[in-house]
Amino acid sequence: MVAGLDQYGVFGNPIGHSKSPLIHRLFAEQTGQTMSYEALLAPLDGFADFARDFFARGGRGANVTVPFKEQAFALVDQLSERAERAGAVNTLCRHADGKLLGDNTDGAGLVRDLTVNAGWALAGQRILLLGAGGAVRGVLQPLLAHKPRELVIANRTLSKAETLAQHFADLGPVLASEFAWLQQPFDLIINGTSASLAGELPPLPAAVIKPGHTRCYDMMYSAEPTAFNRWASDLGAAACMDGLGMLVEQAAEAFLLWRGVRPDSAPVLAELRAQLAG
Repeated sequence: MVAGLDQYGVFGNPIGHSKSPLIHRLFAEQTGQTMSYEALLAPLDGFADFARDFFARGGRGANVTVPFKEQAFALVDQLSERAERAGAVNTLCRHADGKLLGDNTDGAGLVRDLTVNAGWALAGQRILLLGAGGAVRGVLQPLLAHKPRELVIANRTLSKAETLAQHFADLGPVLASEFAWLQQPFDLIINGTSASLAGELPPLPAAVIKPGHTRCYDMMYSAEPTAFNRWASDLGAAACMDGLGMLVEQAAEAFLLWRGVRPDSAPVLAELRAQLAG
């Protein structure tokens, strides 16, 4: 920790690859905030004690990445509504009385990347969400808040998709599906599986893409187009985006929570994109 500065960090394991310190340094410089932000390797078998120690030593806030988002959920004294819905916490904030607030900014980051950065409409759209893990659960409430005509969750294990659909049914029209059942095109397809990390694809029928119309988004990102975005592009998707903007926007949402000011994400996203390409 850097003495005399407000202390922030990101907890993860592994954590060396994290772009969060760069993102928050650029945010701080841009907004004139004096703060320290470090990547912190948390032990797999002692996350709660590690996090408590960070805050006991004066830490003001932290981001939480894999594999600790569910443990962070159990750690906090208070949950935001979106964190409660997500069942996971990716942002911690220490109040003046020492109590910990847990928030989840992933869904807000995704929605802002889609609607502000890309300019894509969500209202009245048929949206297909691939996967039923934590990444998907974390974005369902913010997506449904934009009133899509229908949101379909497709997953290899149908029961997991059904459980999610039931949990969020009070927020809008959510359906569960197996991949093979998907025989109609969608307006927007969001890949929330980790298949792209291994260069693999969910077993999607080509019928989900209407050439020149369907837009596709992969929550994963890389220097080259992801396997999912290559597949979608080959089938004539109108546009394809990766998740680098989601990473920057969820960080901006956390920065706003901590510092009370929203940074301009565009130059930071451009800097990260340039570094990725270089």
